[in-house]
Amino acid sequence: METNNLVLVEKCCSNLEVEYAFIDSLNDTGLIELIILDDKKYISIDHLKRVERAIHFHYELNINIEGIDVIHNLLEQIDDLQEELKVAKNRLRLYDSQ
Repeated sequence: METNNLVLVEKCCSNLEVEYAFIDSLNDTGLIELIILDDKKYISIDHLKRVERAIHFHYELNINIEGIDVIHNLLEQIDDLQEELKVAKNRLRLYDSQ
C-alpha cells in the first residue's frame, strides 16, 4: 500500500505538538483509524481534520476523550441532517417551479 495519503504518527505528533498517547486514545475510541505498514503507524490524511479538532477540544477546552467522541457523533448527525434538508429543499423547489 502506498503512503501518499498517509502521515506517519510520529511526524503528526511532532508537527501538532501532541503526545503519542493522545493519538492512540483517539484510535482506541474509534475517532480515527491508524494504519500499520512495515511496523509503522500512519494516519490517513482524511482523518487529520478530526485529529486537529480533537486537539482543540482536548487541550484548549479541556474536554476528555469520551466527550470528544460524543461531540464528534453529534457533529456527524448535524452534517447528515443538513444534507437531508438540502435534498428536501431541492425536491420542493422542483415541485414549486411547476
